[in-house]
Amino acid sequence: MISVAEALDRLFALAPTPVPEEVPLLDAAGRVLLRPVAARRDQPPFAASAMDGYALRAADVSPGAVLCILGESAAGRRFEGRVGPGEATRILTGAPLPQGADAVVIQEEVRRDGDRITISDTAIAAHVRPAANDFAAGSELSAPRRLSPADVALLAAFGAARVTVGRRPTVAIISTGDELVMPGEEPGPDQIFAANAFGLHALLAAEGARPRLLPIAGDRPEALALAFDLAHGADLVLTIGGASVGDHDLVAPAAQAAGARLDFHKVAMRPGKPLLAGRMPDGSMLLGLPGNPVSAMVCGLIFLLPVIRAMQGLLPGPAPRERRRLAVALRPGGPREHYLRAVLDRDGSVRPFDRQDSSLLSVLGQADGLVAQPPDALGQDAGEMVDFVPFRRNT
Repeated sequence: MISVAEALDRLFALAPTPVPEEVPLLDAAGRVLLRPVAARRDQPPFAASAMDGYALRAADVSPGAVLCILGESAAGRRFEGRVGPGEATRILTGAPLPQGADAVVIQEEVRRDGDRITISDTAIAAHVRPAANDFAAGSELSAPRRLSPADVALLAAFGAARVTVGRRPTVAIISTGDELVMPGEEPGPDQIFAANAFGLHALLAAEGARPRLLPIAGDRPEALALAFDLAHGADLVLTIGGASVGDHDLVAPAAQAAGARLDFHKVAMRPGKPLLAGRMPDGSMLLGLPGNPVSAMVCGLIFLLPVIRAMQGLLPGPAPRERRRLAVALRPGGPREHYLRAVLDRDGSVRPFDRQDSSLLSVLGQADGLVAQPPDALGQDAGEMVDFVPFRRNT
């Protein structure tokens, strides 16, 4: 068995390199930017008013001063003349400052009478946004990065209509086992619904991949051979179940019969020990997850999602962790790295569930994340710090 860290390193080495593609900016949110983007011009490209008011010379602002109004400067339609001594223009928020003006007095600080204004005793000459106050021409949005809505807004302000992002990797999902039927079908007395594939499909889609659910492959070499044929062309072939060494665990020999080269088989972790990885003859990556529902989902979080991120162009790295205080005491761990389902208390401390059986999806559904307990960990008291791998929630 290899460690979790070594398994991740070897998975990153197996993962296909990101494939760049150019997309319209409207399709860029959530994608991984592969190349930096530079601003085409300053923002704002001129000194602009930050408030509705009057553009004038700061030197003319004094209590009781009377200024002549020359015209108006609005957003998208500047005043073309020049403001001289004793003069002002009406100006609206975002409008360019006229030539000669260097300040704005807000409209509440003047009294207007026809084409003249009188400056109040409390008026302040300010409220100007300098040219390039937000960013200068040539400023860059760095890469790689997953583009947020705020990033997309910034790129639009840069003037970028199209950007280069990582192509969304395709993932063929193969559930294995005679005991499985699809949700909506009628299970036999010894069968269960195929839950893992749907949870992993959701994980992958949320991370930007293009998952494809293939028919369930029964526990027969010919069924797995057909499944591998159907998966041809995917960037990643993901199998669920059949990855151990029992009489009906046929994924490894079936993959090898299909021409795959296996890189490793078994990781020192719980849940999730029977994990295998390799490369199919067409160059696609092979990742075999265990069949227990929680094991599959935990391996999805710890191994699959980091690989999918790297395949899109993000820097390789493990699932993000936080340091949290234990709400309760934690028993000593075993020789393998242990991932315990846990909830967050209101004070932010973390509370592992008492029930950690790898078949309990109901417990996983209640969890906020996983406490990561290192190999041969000593027991810990409430209040001590632990590593916590949070789940991403939609609420």
